[in-house]
Parts: sequence; C-alpha cells; structure tokens
Amino acid sequence: MTDDDSSAVADATTAFLEDHEDGERVLEAVLEVDADAETWTFDDIVLDSGTFGELVSRGIVEKHDGEYRVADEPVVRAVLAGDAIVAESTGTQDERSFSFKYDIDVRALSALLGALTVVAAARMLVYNRVFQRGYVVSPGNDPYFFRYWMERLLAESSGPTDYGVLVDTAWTRPSSHATNWFLAELLGGDQWAADIVAAWLPILASVALGALIYKLTVLLTRDVRVGIASVLLFAVTPTHVVYTELGFIDHQLHQYFWLGVTLLTLGWLAVDLQRRLERGGVVSDHLRSPATWVVACIFGISVAVGTHAWGGSPLLLLPLAGYIALRAAMDAREDVPSLHANLPVLGGLTLGAVISLALNVRWGWHETFVSATPAMVLVGGTLVFTLGELWRRQEVHLGGLVIVEGVVAAVGLFAFRRLRPEDWVAAQERIDDLFFREGASETMSLFATEYAVFFGPLYQLGVGFYLGLAVLGWVAWLVYRRYEPGWLLVGTYTGYLLLLAGIQVRFASQLAIPLAILGGLGFVYVLSAVDLARRPVPFRGDSPSMVDRTGAPSLASDGGRSEPSIALPDGRAAVYVVGIFLLVFGVSLIYVPGLTSDVAYDDSQVAALEAIDDHAEAVEREYPENYVLSEWGDNRMYNHFVNGESRGYGYAQSNYVDFVTGSDPDGWYDQFDGRVGYVVLTDVERDVPADSTQAQLFERYGSAGNETDGVAHYQAIFVDDDVAAFAVVPGATLDVSGEAGSSVPLETTVSVSDESITYERDVAIGDDGQGTVTVPYAGEYVVGNQTETVSEGDVLNGQAVTVGD
Repeated sequence: MTDDDSSAVADATTAFLEDHEDGERVLEAVLEVDADAETWTFDDIVLDSGTFGELVSRGIVEKHDGEYRVADEPVVRAVLAGDAIVAESTGTQDERSFSFKYDIDVRALSALLGALTVVAAARMLVYNRVFQRGYVVSPGNDPYFFRYWMERLLAESSGPTDYGVLVDTAWTRPSSHATNWFLAELLGGDQWAADIVAAWLPILASVALGALIYKLTVLLTRDVRVGIASVLLFAVTPTHVVYTELGFIDHQLHQYFWLGVTLLTLGWLAVDLQRRLERGGVVSDHLRSPATWVVACIFGISVAVGTHAWGGSPLLLLPLAGYIALRAAMDAREDVPSLHANLPVLGGLTLGAVISLALNVRWGWHETFVSATPAMVLVGGTLVFTLGELWRRQEVHLGGLVIVEGVVAAVGLFAFRRLRPEDWVAAQERIDDLFFREGASETMSLFATEYAVFFGPLYQLGVGFYLGLAVLGWVAWLVYRRYEPGWLLVGTYTGYLLLLAGIQVRFASQLAIPLAILGGLGFVYVLSAVDLARRPVPFRGDSPSMVDRTGAPSLASDGGRSEPSIALPDGRAAVYVVGIFLLVFGVSLIYVPGLTSDVAYDDSQVAALEAIDDHAEAVEREYPENYVLSEWGDNRMYNHFVNGESRGYGYAQSNYVDFVTGSDPDGWYDQFDGRVGYVVLTDVERDVPADSTQAQLFERYGSAGNETDGVAHYQAIFVDDDVAAFAVVPGATLDVSGEAGSSVPLETTVSVSDESITYERDVAIGDDGQGTVTVPYAGEYVVGNQTETVSEGDVLNGQAVTVGD
C-alpha cells in the first residue's frame, strides 16, 4: 500500500469519526472482528447494512477474495488512538508491515503550550515584588527555610557529586532540600544560582505538573479538549497558585510534582491493562510490554522521592493503599486475576520501598516510620491482591472482601503499634502537628463557616471545584458499574483529598491536581450540553467491549480517540463560549491576584530590609548582633537577607507580640542582651494604647509624648506609613546641668527615609543640679538653652557626653 493510500484511509477514518457520534464503537467492533480472521463476511459483524456500506464506500473496509477486511488496520488503530500518521510502505499489502511517522497536531500542541503559558503567567503576577532593589524576595515565610538549607549545602559542598553533604541530616523534607541543592550546583553553585532556583523552580515544577495533568487527562478521556480545559483550570486554581508562585520555593512544589508523577504512572498502568483486555488481549500482554516496567520503575521512584519530600508524606500513601484495596475488589468483580494484573504496581512499590528505606538507613533521611510507609503499603497491597485473587476464584460476594480488607488494615495498625511503639508515638506527634496546629490560616477547613461553607471552595479552588464535584459523582457511578481502574484511581485520590481539605484547607492544593481532571471534563460537557462543543469522548456512545457488570449497555465510555484538532467557534457561538469561560474561570481570575499579593512583600517592607542590611554592613554587625525581631510571619525574610539565619522564627514567635504590646521597650533592651540588633514594626488596624511599644516607636519614633518619657535604645532607620525599622543601640548618655528639681527639654531633628523626625525628651535635674538622659540618635541636640552634638559613634558605643563642654 502506498503512502497516498494510507493517508487516504487515515483521512476517511478521521472524517467517519467526526460524522458519527458512535464512530469509535463501530470501528472498534470492525477491528475486533478483523483481528480474529484474515478476511470475514458481513454476517460476522453486528452492524446495520447502511453503516457497513459507508465503511466500504469510504475505503476503510475493502473487499478481498469475495470477503472483507480492514483496508489499513494499523492506520485505523492509530487514528483511533489519536495519532496523525504518515505511512511508509515497507512491504506488500498482505504483509501489512508499516513504519509510522507521527505528525504534530499543531492545534493541540499550540493549545497545550498556551495553557502551560497560563500556568506560568498566573504564578508570575508578583514578578515586580519578587525582584526588588537587587534582592530576590520570596513570598511568604517558609520559603526562607528552604533557601537557608540550600545555601548552607552550597557553602559546604564542592559540586553536584558531593552527596556527602546530604548524609546524616535531621531533615523532615530531605529530597526537597537535596533537589534544590543539586539544581543550584548544576547552575554553578553560587549565590546567583541559589537565587535562580529559589525564584524559578516553582514555575518550572508547576509547568511540568501541568503537562502531567494533561497527559493523564488525555489518557483517561482520549479528548484533547478536556486535557486543555484541565490544564487551564489547574493554571488558575487560587490556592495552588499561591503555593507555587514565583519565588515560593517550599516542599509543596516537590510534593505536588511527585504526586502528579504517581497519578500519571498508576493511571497509565491501569488504562494500558484495561484497553488490552478490551481488545481481547490477556494480562500477560500487559506484563510482557517493556513500557509497563519502565512506567512501574518511574512509579516506584515517585513513591520514594515523594515519601522524603515532606513531613506528612504518609498521608499521600493512604489513598494509594485505598486504591489498591478498591482495585482488588474491582478486579475480582470483573474476573481479572488481581495479583497477576497488578504485578507492575507491586514491583514499583517494591522499588520505592527499597529506595525509601535505603535513604533512611544509609543517609539518615527522615524518621523511620515515614521511610517504612511504602514497605507497609507494599505488604498490605500484596496481601490484598492475594485476597482479591482468592475471592475471584471462589466467587464469593465482594462485600466480604471489603470487610476483610478493613480487618487487614486494622490488624496492620495494631501490629505497628505493638511492634514499633516509638514509631507509633512519632506518628501520633506528626498527626497532631498536621491536624491540630493552630495560628495559621491554612489550618481552617475548606468548608469553614467563616466563608459560609459554600464560598470557601469557591475562594480556594474556583468554580472548577463544583464542576469537578459533579463529575466525581459520575465517576463513582461509572466505577460501580464498569471496569474502569483509571477512573477509580482519580476518584479515590479526589475523594480522599477532599476529606483532608475538609479538615485543613492546606490540602486543597493537592486536591486541585486530580480535581482539575474532573473539572476539565465537566467544563467541556457543559459546553456540549448547550451545543457549543462536541460531546466529550467519555460521554459518547456505547462500546461493545465495555459492558457493565449487569450486562446492560454502558451509557458512558472512557474509550475513544484524542481529537487530532480543536475546533474553534465563530460568530455568536464564540461569544457564548467566551461567556461560559469567564463564568467558570472568572472567579479564579479575580481571586488569584489578591491571594498572591497577600503573601508577597511590598516595596516598603523591602525598603526596610534594605535599610537594615545597609546599616548592619556599615556598622559591621555580625550575627546575632544583627538579628531582626519582627512579626513571626515576616521574620525569616528579614533575617535571611541580613544575617542568613532563616532556619527558624521561634524567638520572634515567642517574644514579638509581648514586645509591641508592652509599655517598656527600654526594659526589653536589657532582655535582648545582644540577641537582637533590629526591630521592625508594622501598622496595625486597631487602636493601641498610647503607652505601648507599638505607639511609642511606630507612631512617635521614640519621642516623649502621651505621658511617656521617650525611649533610649531604638534608632529609627526606616519609616513609612506601613513599616518602621529601628536599630537597637546602646545610645549616648548626655550629662545635663540645671536648676535642682527642674526639667530641661531636649530636642533634635533627624532625617530618616527623607522624612524629618523630631525627637524630644525631658531631662529631670536632681538635687545636685545634675541629670542624665540616654538618646538613640546622632545629631545636634538643643538642650535647654544650649546645644550639643552627638556622633554616631557615641550612640553605637554608649558614650557619655557632657552638655556644654
């Protein structure tokens, strides 16, 4: 067969699919018969004569020796799979041997690249607030913990192969730190490389995750449009954007990416097996494929790396265990040999368990119970799949299998508690830290009454949440009636993460990943329901190879072909599509800029940082003398740039509130005892007592007033409407002479941040005619009817200055 003949068959097949809603069903039926015989007759296939005649007239089926056969079976199969093909003849037609070159679907590729660009763009809205005044200012507080470790590792290592710096660490997120360090080393290992990784890795990881979501969506739905819609929903999901925006280098970006890899690899294994069985194949076909084991190995790596990516990683292995349990029941129901069919899953888990434990034993990574979690899932999974196989052979009611699986889980937890009591205690502490920690907005429920229940999901996840929730119901119905392990996977993870997000909204970002798939399908279905788009492939027609367990025809199918192109609407239809698009995506487009800005640092805060940094350098202060005390949510940021010590914020969390609400800032100076070099205060919306530190420093910059005497040890070095920064100084002590029992006024004017600040105090003169006062500012002071100049050195060194000498 010539190239032109193959191209003609491909075009005819594509046109047939576009003209017939049940085109996939018809072609799969024909291919099934064609696979069993070299030629066949009309009586061998269950089709009406009109449809069959159209297949012949289009050249998809041809007559041969008085019977029929598919004109070009590889081409027809490839078009069904969504591959645009150019065939090169390498033999006779009867040999049916062809090599294929895959053309690029320009529309699909362009749409995907556009969607991934949206993923990046949504996370770059804070560009001008990340790159400020020569700094790379990560949003939020936690990213500076990861920047601390990355820069410390870079300082200690001699290159990307110096893995010794990763050994025997006390991290709870070791693979996240190791990845950050390794990438920075590849870029040169200097401060520039560290800043580049800190700024851009969240963007790159999110774009990669968007590509994984697209691939998994198309794998499940065979519909490019759904894939694009899913990526777009993911791109503008508010909560996910916040945790992966420009500069937000944290464990989340690693956690999300490896969760995406886990879902894609498990989905591929499930769908590959399902479709081989649908085409009349056997489980061994799936196991003999080299691709199966490559994917299984990638799955195992994702389990191992994901386990060491963050402290709560066992929480994301629980839905895997749940999927395995439900998969065993589904396999038993459909007479699929469970243990045999899921050997790649168990093989991947074995690899993941070995790597995870090896990293713990050899390098000291993570706590033992966390590192052992993949092994526990492996043991439980092997037992559950074995039970599923026994249930299949005995044909016992599936309800009993589910009960037994629950007993297995309970026994496993009991054994873990008895055999590893120290790990059980560590696990409980980790659970308490995850679920009962207070003081952060991320610890509230996704359905918090503060947002009237309904608006919490809308605010965090957008309208896609409700579309996805509706499709989740369809998925539950689908997997109950049919053998759909791929949809079972997505449904299991979505349901589990929905439960976690209901406990703490911090898990809504993980939920956004599988939910985007469901939401994308729901969005395209909504367009099709109002005749603005073709029906999504999973909702088209019935397939004779996919019949539910009752024997009734299925109402929906996950089979079909990827659309080789995306039809663009025009005229009034385009207006309607844009309107629906804005309705679905508009809420997120409103919330995303505000949420991303909330966690980014504004110009005044960075200006305060710059002032502190310049002052510390000018007076040669080293840590801890240059430690910055601030609100705990900002504390790591200031200290990262000023002294590099951004590992924790415990001191600020324990002391800042007491400091600003107290009334004796100079008393705190004695408590600081060299531990604090700078303090940063921010504007508060509420009224504060006139004698509070907040009022004395932020409102009066240390000057006396409102029945306060003024402060001695806090020198304003930056002032703004929102932020004020002070250097903690010993202050210069002025010796003042005057009439016994009188009060001598003292005043100076200094310029701070291009503003004139007047600092006033009253000096109490004692019975001996002498009085002293300590002042934090250098400059010319008017003391009574005299003047005296105080130098910066006097202030920094605590010198005594006699007025009038």
